[in-house]
Amino acid sequence: MNKKNSQPLSLRVPEPSGRPGDTPDFSHLQMDPAGVVERPEVGSTPYQMRDLAFRLIRVLDDEGAAVGPWNPRLDPETMRRGLKAMILTRAFDDRMHRAHRQGKTSFYMKCTGEEAIAVAQGMILSREDMGFPTYRQQGLLIARGYPLVAMMNQIYSNAEDPIKGRQLPIMYSAKDYGFFTISGNLGTQVPQAVGWAMASAYKGDDKIAISWIGDGATAEGDFHNALTFASVYRAPVILNVVNNQWAISSFQGIAGGLETTFASKAIGYGLPALRVDGNDFLAVWAATQWAEERARSNQGATVIELFTYRGAPHSTSDDPSRYRPGDEHEKWPLGDPIERLRQHLTVIGEWDDERHAAALKDAVEKVRAAGKESEAIGTLGQSRPSVKTMFEEVYATEDWRLIEQRREVGV
Repeated sequence: MNKKNSQPLSLRVPEPSGRPGDTPDFSHLQMDPAGVVERPEVGSTPYQMRDLAFRLIRVLDDEGAAVGPWNPRLDPETMRRGLKAMILTRAFDDRMHRAHRQGKTSFYMKCTGEEAIAVAQGMILSREDMGFPTYRQQGLLIARGYPLVAMMNQIYSNAEDPIKGRQLPIMYSAKDYGFFTISGNLGTQVPQAVGWAMASAYKGDDKIAISWIGDGATAEGDFHNALTFASVYRAPVILNVVNNQWAISSFQGIAGGLETTFASKAIGYGLPALRVDGNDFLAVWAATQWAEERARSNQGATVIELFTYRGAPHSTSDDPSRYRPGDEHEKWPLGDPIERLRQHLTVIGEWDDERHAAALKDAVEKVRAAGKESEAIGTLGQSRPSVKTMFEEVYATEDWRLIEQRREVGV
């Protein structure tokens, strides 16, 4: 029986707060002042701390002071190392982005504005713990001293490419540095990290895993499947959601960011959730340290939403001026991670303009020197791994078909 005078149904398509030409508007964001969010005991139940999925853990205030219960009280030298690693990461990004524009590589992705996340977490965890990164965690390698030349060789796919041309540029792999091979498929990092962590626990090992995905990848089934396993088996893993506000051209609301926080997705799986200012080096450090202690004490996984902003294009194939206000990054209310840590160190008398200028100069010189060494080997198309490498390291014992194919190619 048809009902009369019924209202027509309609779909809502979420829209960002600003498009090109608009004034940036961040009034809708949920953000606590620095220092006001409580720090629960590591053994707290997810139910007891569920409010933290909707708050925002911050340590550095607007004046550069470290305040509140989440202050990790790092020594100045550790903070200086973190600041220099972030500066070096940005200098590396800038040079490799220019290299793409010069036709030296086919692809590159910067992490401008997100450096505090990978650098802080890369410094906290051991190289023996396994990280499952996406393509914006180059700071992990740089903070751990991975050779810049090797990173460039992989980007150029030249004869010294450590992955022998088997990956797209920027999809590094460095087991000895706790850096699992990057997968370009969205969301794969989470089940891989949970599985690795479960295996570590099953063997009675003492190593934990950590993963990173973007906000958009939380809409993938892999994310939800992995959270079930992480919860049920108490996998010793840290699961990061880097909410940088934008995918390649769609904003975080398309993945559900207007309905709730991404951290809150953990609540339905019985997992603890932290929502953290991703541009605050000290807050990232403190939250990661909390989750690490929980994982190492057999209390299971933690989901961390790192609230930040992608300042650069999604990749060299992207033009953000077509979908967001041009000055939106400059108006981001949580500032720049490098400038905020610089301000804090200056306030406590452990940094100054002269040392900052020297750090910038040193970073540029290190990247330039690495660039000269790598480009002498060759950039895109100038040199490449030997053809025979495509037949190597496929099987422990060569399959007869591979042997036949090698003969046909003559290698």
